[in-house]
Amino acid sequence: MPLVANNTKRRMQAGEVALGFGVHHLRSVAAPALAAASGHDWLFLDNEHGAFSVNEIAQLCIASLPTGVTPLVRVCANAIDEATRALDNGALGIVMPHVDTAKEARHIAEAFHYPPRGRRSWGGPPAVYGYRPPSMAEAQKAINDEILTVVMIESPEALKNSADIAAVDGIDVLLIGTSDLSSELGIAGQMGHPKVIDAYATVGSACKKHGKILGMGGVYDEENASRYVGMGALFVLTGSDHSYIMMGADARSGFFTGLPRAAKS
Repeated sequence: MPLVANNTKRRMQAGEVALGFGVHHLRSVAAPALAAASGHDWLFLDNEHGAFSVNEIAQLCIASLPTGVTPLVRVCANAIDEATRALDNGALGIVMPHVDTAKEARHIAEAFHYPPRGRRSWGGPPAVYGYRPPSMAEAQKAINDEILTVVMIESPEALKNSADIAAVDGIDVLLIGTSDLSSELGIAGQMGHPKVIDAYATVGSACKKHGKILGMGGVYDEENASRYVGMGALFVLTGSDHSYIMMGADARSGFFTGLPRAAKS
């Protein structure tokens, strides 16, 4: 069976924006279909802050594969074992938070790629091949090319080291976690602050120099999101299921509570 293509990786390699659908509360295998129906390219399964079981992550990843929506899993910081288990069970990429140094980035890249590019363990017939892969050597090489490895820049130290992190082979995306970064910079939630703008310029320059992708997370207002996409962000998280539901529910409740009432007799 052919390997499932990482459409998100291909889209960004072509210079196009790839939109992420955040999943925090949803557990239904309808989630990737909803992401596809709403024009999203990748599923962001948040296992850093969400309360997912291993089985729920696996089921959501496997359900994503036939839809063309790329299943990506954010694990807890340094949780290599969680990440490789997700990759063995259908994920086409991992988002690793709180990466501050090139040394950490190299360890992550090696863990998520098979030899000779890394040290990932072969876990048997993988979901991304429909459990019918070709020879192990051929499958490992092909899978290495499809996996998307995303590291999050969320601290002043990571900003300082962003060029070195971007230079690491096997890292594809430097995703700015703007919420945590703004907190650590002492300007929590100020997404348009000059320090945040400078951070996007710094990381964007590092990505451009080393052929990596700039990512944007935590910025959802139109003014600032437009600014950072205009500065080169291609890997873009548009929000999460709770924000989508609240925005839609607020709009509908506002509409119905604003309707004129029939006069009392």
